[in-house]
Amino acid sequence: MKKSPASAGPDAPGDALDAGFVARIDAARGAGADDAEGRERVRRILLPRIAADSTAHHLTLPAGDAGWKPFGPGVAIKVLHEQGGVMSYLLRLDPGAELPPHRHPIDEECIVLEGEVCVGALRIGAGGYHRGRQDVLHDRLHSLGGALVFLRGAAPRRAHLIG
Repeated sequence: MKKSPASAGPDAPGDALDAGFVARIDAARGAGADDAEGRERVRRILLPRIAADSTAHHLTLPAGDAGWKPFGPGVAIKVLHEQGGVMSYLLRLDPGAELPPHRHPIDEECIVLEGEVCVGALRIGAGGYHRGRQDVLHDRLHSLGGALVFLRGAAPRRAHLIG
């Protein structure tokens, strides 16, 4: 029977658990390897280690001014993530800034983080949510006092804007 890397011992190629860590797990298991308390002790040791090893696979961007680019008069964009034509991004609108009417090639979700935005006559304040439907004309978006919004949808292109 072929041994799995986890059961092959601490010196097996590709074994991610060092001998000291394996000893901690064995001690946590205690005498009753199948009891619920033993399993919980092992979880308390393993899960933080797994989470720590996984942290490098996540994406974290710091807050601040880095990464902002002009998107239009009084409008700046900060791309957070893009994959397969779908983008998560922030838009910062200066007081009085606006985007002309436009369409979205896929549904777009928007959460106002700071300030207030208007979509036509509709006013959306901080914490408010708005979804622009695919291929439906989206009225002029503007902000009287300035705003910061999070959006997820198709990568925005000036070509989608009508005006």
